[in-house]
Amino acid sequence: MNHKVNAPFDVKKAVKEIETEIIGWRRTLHQMPEIGLSLPQTSAFIASELEAMKIPFKRYLDSNAIVGFIRSQHNDQVKTVGLRADMDALPIAEETGLSFASRNGNMHACGHDAHMAMLLGAAKVLNDRRDLLPNHVALIFQPGEEYPGGAKPMIEEGALRDHGVSVIAGLHSGQIVGGLEPGSIYWTDDKMMASMDRFQIDVKGKGAHGASPHGSEDPVIAACQIVMALQNIRSRNISGLEPAVLSVTRIESGFNQNIIPEKAEIEGTVRALRESTQKKIAARIDLIATNIARGLGCEATVDYEYLYPPLINDKATVDRAVPALTELFGERVKKLEKLTMGGEDFAFYLKEVPGLFLFLSNPGEIDGRLHPHHNAKFDVDESHFKTGAAALVQLALRL
Repeated sequence: MNHKVNAPFDVKKAVKEIETEIIGWRRTLHQMPEIGLSLPQTSAFIASELEAMKIPFKRYLDSNAIVGFIRSQHNDQVKTVGLRADMDALPIAEETGLSFASRNGNMHACGHDAHMAMLLGAAKVLNDRRDLLPNHVALIFQPGEEYPGGAKPMIEEGALRDHGVSVIAGLHSGQIVGGLEPGSIYWTDDKMMASMDRFQIDVKGKGAHGASPHGSEDPVIAACQIVMALQNIRSRNISGLEPAVLSVTRIESGFNQNIIPEKAEIEGTVRALRESTQKKIAARIDLIATNIARGLGCEATVDYEYLYPPLINDKATVDRAVPALTELFGERVKKLEKLTMGGEDFAFYLKEVPGLFLFLSNPGEIDGRLHPHHNAKFDVDESHFKTGAAALVQLALRL
């Protein structure tokens, strides 16, 4: 039997009262973008805000990750809901022209500044009403989502275990999937995002003078043939009904017009929604690269990294979350009909504890049009931050 539990306070009103603060936090964070797992400025800012709220916290990953803890005053035996925000930026020079644009050569071009601001907003609302909380709440501020992944090492250091996290939630802002209605929240009760893997192929040959190619074992020719053959994996080895992507994103070789080099490098990414598909593609890459290189007198070495698994929401958690969110937002809570081949290391949390990931559609225009994630002109619509923050509060109360 399902029992409806009324929220102990007006969540949307409480968030609306601090909307200006949430936007201010985002703009401050936007001006200090840092990349990877080393975020000294960002983590210091988050720590200072939690201290101002009198929320205790613990540091992880050489102090670059932070988990705040809001204790329910009802009972020490209650569950802990984890809420996660990623913190890292990208090595992109910003071109938005915003008054608070970053100027250090990095950029929050994926909305992580907004994620942190919305989680700080949720933290403030929940902490101010902690006497009404039915659950403990862990506030997970994580570095390295873009690369190399901060979720897995945080889990290994005990970020979930130390705080007794038994269910977890997170969201992504912007417009990860095109055509989503602005201001709406999207969910799935199964697969939502693809795995994210990286491969590098090092081709070693024999160099020679460009005028005497017959004396070489040309790694450039081998690399080019490998790149073309890799495209057959998707079209000939994977069912057309199975989502998968293989993209070669970098190929490097040589240093002069009249020298055949000794080596070439190929780098790329693989995305899939099934782990079995990941493994099949990885095996085919190795088989194709090594044999083509061998046939051309070269040698190929494949380094395949399984980085992030597919992101799969827990149906039981979704079944609790969607009605709770619908109470707040009505028809703006929608099932996602189109999956994305983008990856998210939130998937590692979902392999440890049940939970769900959501999309908040709030793309922002620059120069009169929308720009995709990881673009120098990417922006988000700040007017919908209150929706994201309220969703996090409601999930903390109801999961």
